[in-house]
Amino acid sequence: MKSSVIKIGILLSIVTILWSCTGTPEKKDESTTGETKQTYTCPMHPQVIKHEMSTCPICGMDLVPFEKNSADKSVRLDEQRQLLANIATRRVGNEGIVLPQKILNGRLVLNPEHSNYISAKIAGRVEQLYIRETGAIIKKGQPLYVLYSEELATLQQEYLMAVAQKQQFDRDKLEQQLLASAKQKLVLYGQTEQQIQQLAKTGQKSPLVTVLATQSGTVAELSITQGQYVAEGGPIMRLENYGQLWVEADLYPNEAKQITQGQRLKVIVVGWEDQEQWMKVDFINPSLQSGTQLTQIRGSIVNAKQQWQPGLQVQVLLSNISKSADGIVLPVDAVINDGKGQHVWIKTGADSFEPKSVITGITNQDQVSIISGLEEGEEVVITGAYLLYSEYVLKRGIHPLG
Repeated sequence: MKSSVIKIGILLSIVTILWSCTGTPEKKDESTTGETKQTYTCPMHPQVIKHEMSTCPICGMDLVPFEKNSADKSVRLDEQRQLLANIATRRVGNEGIVLPQKILNGRLVLNPEHSNYISAKIAGRVEQLYIRETGAIIKKGQPLYVLYSEELATLQQEYLMAVAQKQQFDRDKLEQQLLASAKQKLVLYGQTEQQIQQLAKTGQKSPLVTVLATQSGTVAELSITQGQYVAEGGPIMRLENYGQLWVEADLYPNEAKQITQGQRLKVIVVGWEDQEQWMKVDFINPSLQSGTQLTQIRGSIVNAKQQWQPGLQVQVLLSNISKSADGIVLPVDAVINDGKGQHVWIKTGADSFEPKSVITGITNQDQVSIISGLEEGEEVVITGAYLLYSEYVLKRGIHPLG
């Protein structure tokens, strides 16, 4: 998908050059000027639309005309422009077999199941902060910060009084319950068993308490500074475990039919092609991503050396599809995939081309099978389709499929 966007950006520049080769556009019949008002756009910034000829406010280029409301969906290129654009076509038929392989684009993301938020269990002032930067690796039981809390000192005093009462009235069940209650309060406010035992042993209360890490991880977010006052429940830091990462891959709904939950797929992290990984499909999204015709699958890979970071691009190979497809087969570049659907360009005349929506089937790196949308004998553009797509958007400012 990313490569398609890059191609479209480059081809918009090519379209501008080709446009300049055509000379002055034909003059419209003056009788029609009242029906369709001429509008203009920037070749590099199609979002700029004006009703008079001027320059682009973003880049300063001269605006070019397009007919936003034209009902004609065809793009016209004379023979010279077709040669310059390297337009090639082929009449479709039963071309043969598509090898059963498909590459999905995806990315590594954090596994939220391994996120751990540390919050203040009691209000107080941060006297000493041991972790002062994100990216620090901490282990369970490691000191994180020292908190000054008068409220904690009061709870410690209640506990010491309960201990003294219990020693004096050892068999009194009420005193046993009061001691257990006082101890539970300290636990709820973040005191460890070892700290409580030390308090009972020394009998010395202290408003200073060292807060320890309850779990190992990497500091992804730090919300406090030394000397800061924190409220009960206030955020302290967020820990992440990068030892296992999620893999999210984009695909069309018709491709999702080829995948089952629990299926094992090969994963290649871009830049580490020699370290192939395997993931089990844990989730197939039943809905489409907002504003697109794409859905997602998700799995996870082990990142024991923590050499990969969230955001890295990956390729997911559908290498274990058990069937091939024959029938209408086209080169991959003949089909435009832009998130709003899939379409090809049909040559309808010597110098005219029109977009046509299709549904694709099995795809590999070179070929794609067409399930529906085309008929044998139609002349399809197999090279230069992206340029026609860019020419259409440039002239009309809308998507070919509406």
